[in-house]
Amino acid sequence: MRIILYTGKGGVGKTSIAAATAIKLADEGKRVMIMSTDQAHSLSDSFDIKLSSEKTEITAKLDALEIDVVAESESAWGNLRAYVKEILTSKVESGIEAEELLVFPGLEELFALFKILDLYEKGDYDVLIVDCAPTGETLSLLKYPEMFGDMLEKLLPIKRKMLKVAGPIVQTVTKVPMPKDNVFEDIERLMDKLERLQALMLNKEVVSIRIVTTPEKIVIKETKRNFTWLQLFDYNVDAILINKVYPKVALEGYFNQWVKLQEEGLVELEESFRDVPRFVLMLQKHELKTIPVLKAVSTLYGEVDPALVLVTHKTFNITQKEDRHIMEIYLPFAEKSEMDLGQNNGEIQIAIKNEKRCFALPDMIKGKQIESAKFENGILTIAFA
Repeated sequence: MRIILYTGKGGVGKTSIAAATAIKLADEGKRVMIMSTDQAHSLSDSFDIKLSSEKTEITAKLDALEIDVVAESESAWGNLRAYVKEILTSKVESGIEAEELLVFPGLEELFALFKILDLYEKGDYDVLIVDCAPTGETLSLLKYPEMFGDMLEKLLPIKRKMLKVAGPIVQTVTKVPMPKDNVFEDIERLMDKLERLQALMLNKEVVSIRIVTTPEKIVIKETKRNFTWLQLFDYNVDAILINKVYPKVALEGYFNQWVKLQEEGLVELEESFRDVPRFVLMLQKHELKTIPVLKAVSTLYGEVDPALVLVTHKTFNITQKEDRHIMEIYLPFAEKSEMDLGQNNGEIQIAIKNEKRCFALPDMIKGKQIESAKFENGILTIAFA
């Protein structure tokens, strides 16, 4: 089963292109599911069909759904939700405020990813296409499995045997209720699901991300930042889709000054993403909605099968030179002035502007310290000794 995520700045047409791709693959005989993680749920508008959290048949081979994060939340939390609420209300009265505190930032995105995992493990489809929310929300969605998994490991390391001995004392002193066995079972279930989710999302033979953009300077800048961030978390971007390209004849007269700007944007995209397949969709005369219109624009791939993994990138590389280990991380479009590097307890932390990731070092270099680091030509090189 293939999983393809479409993301991009709001308004670039990612939902329409994701929907057109789904129709093309279904017409070619593949069993396809397309789902939306965007709470705006514009996928319904693209198909001009009302969708819900239950699958809806679009064509004989194509189903669609829009995620209900409330239902997914209740399914994912289980007894853990009740325990967290008990902690929050142990010293205050229960009320709407406690319910609001249970909605942690990013959890909605995490539960959306759980739905992707569930569909993948059931294996009822050949291709799952995911229409993601605009760039910022998508970045939160993709980094949350690692962040939440680390949080559970660090904040909930207590074991059942330890709890039976120390639990009554801790509860008496702190007045904080201790978790019951069913809470530990849910924690273990959640951790196992997170591990499976992380393994799936980083499987470059299954999952790829496609960035939809337009040839406008401000959109191209965000596309580059998006690409860099996805490289930092080792996600595979296998295509750039350039939408809303105006025919030259449409830019004659009053809009003539846009001809040069658009050409400059197209050249920048070609030069910046030379190693990534690019597909261009001209601005259409009609709004990209309804199945017939989406079928017409699905030709943007030409003879290329969009179900394939179109390219893979190796983000990390570790080599050994005598007693030193060299770690190289591919971070195109990053600015050296916006980068920060640190090391702590077998991990390195890399921050690029307002995005940060912690890397657990492999055993071969876990006990070594950073000797030097340099950033040149889009590659961060770290020497350990």
